[in-house]
Amino acid sequence: MDTTITAGAPTTPEPAPTAPPTPPAPPAPAAPVAGGPGGATLGGLGTALWGRAEQQDFRSRVRGTLLGAALGDALGAPLAGLSLDAVRAAHGPAGLTAPAHGRRGAVTAATQLTLFTVDGLIRAHVRRDTGAWHPPTDVHRAHLRWAATQHDWGPDERREDNGWLAQEEWLYVRRDPDRACLTGFADTVLGTPEQPKNPTARNAAAATRSAPFGLLVGWDPALVLQLAVECAAQSHGHPTARLSAGALAVTVHGLTRGESLDAAVRRTLALLDGRPGHQPVTDALLRALAAVTRGAPAAEAVEALAVSGDPDAADAADTLAIAVYCALVAQDVPHGLRLAVNHGGDSAAAGALCGSLLGALHGETALPAAWLAGLEGRGTLLELADDFALEMTQGPALHGPAAAAPGWSARYPVPAS
Repeated sequence: MDTTITAGAPTTPEPAPTAPPTPPAPPAPAAPVAGGPGGATLGGLGTALWGRAEQQDFRSRVRGTLLGAALGDALGAPLAGLSLDAVRAAHGPAGLTAPAHGRRGAVTAATQLTLFTVDGLIRAHVRRDTGAWHPPTDVHRAHLRWAATQHDWGPDERREDNGWLAQEEWLYVRRDPDRACLTGFADTVLGTPEQPKNPTARNAAAATRSAPFGLLVGWDPALVLQLAVECAAQSHGHPTARLSAGALAVTVHGLTRGESLDAAVRRTLALLDGRPGHQPVTDALLRALAAVTRGAPAAEAVEALAVSGDPDAADAADTLAIAVYCALVAQDVPHGLRLAVNHGGDSAAAGALCGSLLGALHGETALPAAWLAGLEGRGTLLELADDFALEMTQGPALHGPAAAAPGWSARYPVPAS
């Protein structure tokens, strides 16, 4: 059963459920996070404080999630549309082993959209001070700002809601945007699970922008899942695409709170159970878990996880299965990402999803330094990651109903309309 995100403030997580939770009532003010970082709460919704070590760990996981996704995106992008044989013919038996899209380290629209997702989530928390609280709307507005980067020559200073991210000129370059994203955000109509945009779109483009929802560690997992599903429906209406986005988000949520990947996936399976259309996504996650015990990791094992049978229409559940499997068997982050992209499926999407999982699991210090050094937009990714961590852990010091820190409202403006 779906639960719509409504006005209010997010509830706090309970210990990992052993069965699907009862869909939550409209969110109520949060108490300290049970089992979360230092008993902290996000956005100052409770009275407990984050400890210094907990704040540092959280920031490392936020950075790891965003940077890891971007590294996987950049690594997989040059392999789009290639079969496994073609990948090996072009790059040797080991396939592509370091990012090299156009110029080394260049990312795609998946990373661009992920940045704007984070921007929208920050603004949703800022907007709560105005008495309004509907995160899907703020995320949608952020994705409309991304859509403007796909047809404008550069930042339009006349737009009052741009904030700092939409002023970044490097984002005003088309990097293989998914067609459903372009059409979904071509107008201001808000897609919903009941009336989604592009109801037949089932690829992983919505999932690749959904890892930031999992960084809302002060939210109940069921609400994280629902928020990601609602926002996916703004461009990808097929249940497989929407629920894959939600599954990725709630798995990242578990990792960010310190769970193992296996435990996070099993919690995700429990949350998916009973939702209409969940079976393809549930089956995909079960395939990923089962494949871990079937011999050494190899490209052939990765390709066997894709069962949709349509090479021209990548399936989000297949891509999610590949990403989860590669993260589960990864010896380290580079090994996991290479495994995730060197196959005949949606390489960039699988790399981005796998990177977000490994980054959330291990934090930024586990990422390959040589790849980070050449990653396009690394400064922007780090700045936004730190702003997100700051908002989540120190929100009351940045803004409130009575006053706001100088500059924060300029970075993340929330116009009334």
